[in-house]
Amino acid sequence: MNDPKTTATSGALRVAHRRYVPHAHAHYGGGLVDGAYALGLVGDLLTEACIRLDRDEGLIASYSDVQFRAPVRAGDVIEVSAELVARGNRSRTFAVQAHVICRSDPTAGPSAAQVLDPPIVAMTAEAIVVVPDRGDG
Repeated sequence: MNDPKTTATSGALRVAHRRYVPHAHAHYGGGLVDGAYALGLVGDLLTEACIRLDRDEGLIASYSDVQFRAPVRAGDVIEVSAELVARGNRSRTFAVQAHVICRSDPTAGPSAAQVLDPPIVAMTAEAIVVVPDRGDG
């Protein structure tokens, strides 16, 4: 696949999206962003994955084992990724992660930021999506 955000490894599909977290999304002290922000990005990500796999947007049926492991803050750049781990007749199971890959650094200046190496794991989950039965398989 030519898209650098999508890779196929051993037949598995992996899709990733990156997004700057705007300050308007901070709801809590310290510039914290709610966990629903990352899950909303995952919805868009899984839509792309289903389009690539099945030529259909699919529908999220469930999230399980959602773990918020570290805070996401306004000014972060986060990457959400999903890797196909199981494929049923109509269901697709994905391992999902969100990483903070860049973070603002106001101690170094009002617009200063740094690339995090290694990135911070902010959220992990499993997601199941369903796609229509097209009757062609």
